[in-house]
Amino acid sequence: MRVRIFAALGVTAAALLALPACSANSTGAKPATPSSARSGKPARAGHDAPLSSTALKTRLLDKSDLGSGYARQPDRPTQHDDVSVLGCPALNDIGGDAAMGGSLDFPHKAKATFAYTASSNSEISEELYSDTAGKLSTGTGRIFDAMTGCPQYQVLVGSTKVDVTTQRMTAPQLGDERWSQLLTFSADGRDTVVRQTAIRDGSVLVIVSGSPALVDQHLDEALAKAAATR
Repeated sequence: MRVRIFAALGVTAAALLALPACSANSTGAKPATPSSARSGKPARAGHDAPLSSTALKTRLLDKSDLGSGYARQPDRPTQHDDVSVLGCPALNDIGGDAAMGGSLDFPHKAKATFAYTASSNSEISEELYSDTAGKLSTGTGRIFDAMTGCPQYQVLVGSTKVDVTTQRMTAPQLGDERWSQLLTFSADGRDTVVRQTAIRDGSVLVIVSGSPALVDQHLDEALAKAAATR
């Protein structure tokens, strides 16, 4: 399975251009120390058994979980051959592909994106992945480290240049490992602020991306549903 870097983290090139500007202000944000942290809690029975894509789909948030004002968005393509990264060699080096191409060997996945129509059509996206705990940890950590390792770079989407700034954030103390970052995309005179938070719980990885306020609001319930024992 080939997953483009931004798609793997919940923000495809198409999404960053389509997202409306968010009103969130990042001036009070505090950088995290390490990019990930382990909780040290003991493993539960069946906790490390990978789940199928079919099982993951049943664990995605839906409109009934989110409440009123949310509309499911159509799935976006995960590959963009006309996308390249300028000024961040670490992103280009991931997976050995040109530009921003990269690979994650997560065999099972599910995704859902919702628009929150009550707040300037802000979006929230949830992605679930499942594999062994070690592969999820290594794959997610290296991508977050690569992205936050370049505080500023550009993404070239066709003929459009998008300026990107990244800031590592402190993630809530959830799951076995966690990563979080704040990204600001600037294009055509407008800024779009996106928060991405990833939580690994055993063999399940939950990535919630979008408007910072919506990510903070729904992260707990996304993890609770994704990691529920059935």
